[in-house]
Amino acid sequence: MKKMILGAALAVMMSTAAHAETVGVSMALFDDNFLTVLRNGMQDYAKTLDGVTLQVEDAQNDVAKQQSQIQNFIAAGVDAIVVNPVDTDATAAMSKIAADAGIPLVYVNREPINIDTLPEKQAFVASNEAESGTLETQEVCKLLGGKGKAVVMMGELSNQAARMRTKDVHDVIATDACKGIEIVEEQTANWSRTQGADLVTNWLSAGLEFDAVIANNDEMAIGAIQALKAAGKDMSKVVIGGVDATQDALAAMAAGDLDVTVFQNAAGQGKGSLDTALKIARGETVEKKVYIPFELVTPANLKDYQAKN
Repeated sequence: MKKMILGAALAVMMSTAAHAETVGVSMALFDDNFLTVLRNGMQDYAKTLDGVTLQVEDAQNDVAKQQSQIQNFIAAGVDAIVVNPVDTDATAAMSKIAADAGIPLVYVNREPINIDTLPEKQAFVASNEAESGTLETQEVCKLLGGKGKAVVMMGELSNQAARMRTKDVHDVIATDACKGIEIVEEQTANWSRTQGADLVTNWLSAGLEFDAVIANNDEMAIGAIQALKAAGKDMSKVVIGGVDATQDALAAMAAGDLDVTVFQNAAGQGKGSLDTALKIARGETVEKKVYIPFELVTPANLKDYQAKN
């Protein structure tokens, strides 16, 4: 009888071990509001899955550190890897490391430069950046009545999302409805609220005049708001746009300072990337590109998004 009980217990343990899966996650930077929501969404979702464990690491915006984390995940024998890349131009090397080891790899949020040549067992989960800056700029154009002067605040230039969102801005302004808008300055503030505030302060100090700020993300938009307020500007006369619909951005919109943002479903991307990684690890077929839609957020529908992100 005792042998039967021990045998049954061993069978349960072996079954559990057989179904246990570990996913290594390398995030570009923990100290980023949007990426924190994405990371938390992934971790919260993992807690609802039986036998799934996440090993989450902070690359601290260091490409070499991120590559080292991927190599460490492989050495530890993880079942799959999820990467939020520090530099989207460096993903080909990361793909090769994972492919050579036969470990599934899923990029999340930031589009890898090798998106069209991803090896087997690799995929990309995010929102389609062709929508983000487009939705933002179309609304800014509408609020300006199709004419005026605008400044553009770009994210990190090594990042595909920054490049694409900036292209979206130019594409919208080139349309008949918006060609009366002139871009008078365009510089990077590296996704940062502090750098965004400094950049706008410098523009104002130089005597630059503008009717709108079109930022690649909410953090820079909030920095612009802080600088404009510090300079005593009337916020009702300047249109401010961002992307991500973070809680801080929605609070700024509720206060009447931010005019438009675009909801990027951070938790949805986190869940989607983990689902995709697990499916590949289990031998299932997945799409190479999995898109979570962007959604326009204005004061009119603000209440629908205040509990998100």
